[in-house]
Amino acid sequence: MEHHPNKETLKEILENNHTIAVVGLSDRPNRTSYQIAKAMQAAGYRIIPVNPEITESLGEKAYPRLTDVDEPIDIINVFRRPEYLPDLAKEAVQTNAKVFWAQQGIWNEEAYQYLTEHDFTVVMDLCIKVAHSLTIGKN
Repeated sequence: MEHHPNKETLKEILENNHTIAVVGLSDRPNRTSYQIAKAMQAAGYRIIPVNPEITESLGEKAYPRLTDVDEPIDIINVFRRPEYLPDLAKEAVQTNAKVFWAQQGIWNEEAYQYLTEHDFTVVMDLCIKVAHSLTIGKN
């Protein structure tokens, strides 16, 4: 079962949203979250790190929680285990973001239902960098 919108919708999301809050972003270059966020930053996206364990990553100030971010967010990209998604979903609806994107291998039905009930576009179990290269990278 696919847990995300079709390719056209993914392309629209990535073309029309430019600020990504990355939950669980590491400040260590060997971590997947860092590598994916760095690639998205290089592609022109503004990255906002959200991780209570760091003060900055990729040259950007880190925030402890989504609700601490004091600027507009377009996409919430999550690098956390599935069991954390319901709480993150509750935080997400307190932001102005409308897209919740969980990385490859991450799926939580409870969070999915909650977010869709709150008018979020939800993408789960899909790498944002892969989606970007498949949709935007091939115009």
